[in-house]
Amino acid sequence: MPSWIGAVILPLSGLLLSLPAGADVKARSCGEVRQAYGAKGFSLADIPYQEIAGEHLRICPQEYTCCTTEMEDKLSQQSKLEFENLVEETSHFVRTTFVSRHKKFDEFFRELLENAEKSLNDMFVRTYGMLYMQNSEVFQDLFTELKRYYTGGNVNLEEMLNDFWARLLERMFQLINPQYHFSEDYLECVSKYTDQLKPFGDVPRKLKIQVTRAFIAARTFVQGLTVGREVANRVSKVSPTPGCIRALMKMLYCPYCRGLPTVRPCNNYCLNVMKGCLANQADLDTEWNLFIDAMLLVAERLEGPFNIELVMDPIDVKISEAIMNMQENSMQVSAKVFQGCGQPKPAPALRSARSAPENFNTRFRPYNPEERPTTAAGTSLDRLVTDIKEKLKLSKKVWSALPYTICKDESVTAGTSNEEECWNGHSKARYLPEIMNDGLTNQINNPEVDVDITRPDTFIRQQIMALRVMTNKLKNAYNGNDVNFQDTSDESSGSGSGSGCMDDVCPTEFEFVTTEAPAVDPDRREVDSSAGQPGHSLLSAALVSIALVLQRLCR
Repeated sequence: MPSWIGAVILPLSGLLLSLPAGADVKARSCGEVRQAYGAKGFSLADIPYQEIAGEHLRICPQEYTCCTTEMEDKLSQQSKLEFENLVEETSHFVRTTFVSRHKKFDEFFRELLENAEKSLNDMFVRTYGMLYMQNSEVFQDLFTELKRYYTGGNVNLEEMLNDFWARLLERMFQLINPQYHFSEDYLECVSKYTDQLKPFGDVPRKLKIQVTRAFIAARTFVQGLTVGREVANRVSKVSPTPGCIRALMKMLYCPYCRGLPTVRPCNNYCLNVMKGCLANQADLDTEWNLFIDAMLLVAERLEGPFNIELVMDPIDVKISEAIMNMQENSMQVSAKVFQGCGQPKPAPALRSARSAPENFNTRFRPYNPEERPTTAAGTSLDRLVTDIKEKLKLSKKVWSALPYTICKDESVTAGTSNEEECWNGHSKARYLPEIMNDGLTNQINNPEVDVDITRPDTFIRQQIMALRVMTNKLKNAYNGNDVNFQDTSDESSGSGSGSGCMDDVCPTEFEFVTTEAPAVDPDRREVDSSAGQPGHSLLSAALVSIALVLQRLCR
């Protein structure tokens, strides 16, 4: 071989040896990366036209690269923002579920109370006229306190209802005995005989049972929707750790630095990164699922024995029945009160008695549950709760499922069907490490994310505690008990809204919470309106006709 040929071959061989393995002109161009980088809105002044040595890189492989230090920093920040948006978008369903259902239930409940109050007011104004309007604050206060309880006020339901019937007895006792003058002390004595005399029949006892457990269930349920909404909103706003940000950059944008901007991460690689970044969120799942289960149980109560709609719709008719019972037994009630509290003083000027209406032979018509008024908020409680239950069931295991949901996104990974032509963190090839299990403690050997398993996220632990407290309240509400009066633990030993379970002892009516509560009393008696007692004034006689008109209005 001529000596000049050897002189040429030796320098060429040295040049070939100095090139990186597999390098060619196309591989060294950064044209595709420049285009993809510019599409993200970044300045092309940061990016070289051809690959450069990568010793300056801190996250991506330090090989020939299209990334400068400025590019790596900007893409690292971009990966953080995209991850935060991905979590927020992925949890959108659960957040909107609690936001929209809380709004709908709250709207329904408030309108239900307003409708019940308006119905009672309209009917009693037509029946009593000025007599009712002069005493209407008794009924207005009842609904005010019910609304206050629902909105979280410090109201003991049982005491409040007892006070309502005591006040109603005082007012009615004066109406059926207009020939006497009663002092405040005397009326206070009268109210003490409420339980003993049972002037309103069995209506107060039955209504107290139905109202307390229905309101406890409804209020606790809407509180649960509030807690679920707040927890979902808080948890969906993640703050990735430095170790997570490094892993996200390596997964999402190191392909850019390697000149492979169109290659997406391998699915299993994505799962390990997301499980490491969302380890604490996955730990929320256990308490979240218990919370959802408790919400579903209370929802079943609302559909059945604790149905607030069946309690509130006929409440005006139930109160009118109580008034009828009072009128029917007015002579006996008055005699017993006079015996216990003393003979009252005559009124200064007796009102002239007038003849009673002639239609007293009309019978008192029992309330028909099928004649329920128009439902509130354009729906019924049953339909509303059924819809909420379906959405709640879909929200179970949502936090541990976040990595899987994110990594199914075609814009994020190459998918499960493309396990060879995907980015594995180093090159375009299959991802070999095993997938980690869910939760913080299982990330000790995560190959992609540096996770400190000894330091649980304080913020997530706060959400776990919030769910735990709410679940406890829901379990109490399921049994017809208000946690603020039932639980002697530190978190609920303070005053609160009440079911009337004083001194940690519940009345016996809560012992049969699993039975169906009738919407109205099945043993409602037909009251013979001819039972008006002689010697009473027109006011006494008017009480007899009250229910008659009420029932006609309900027809």
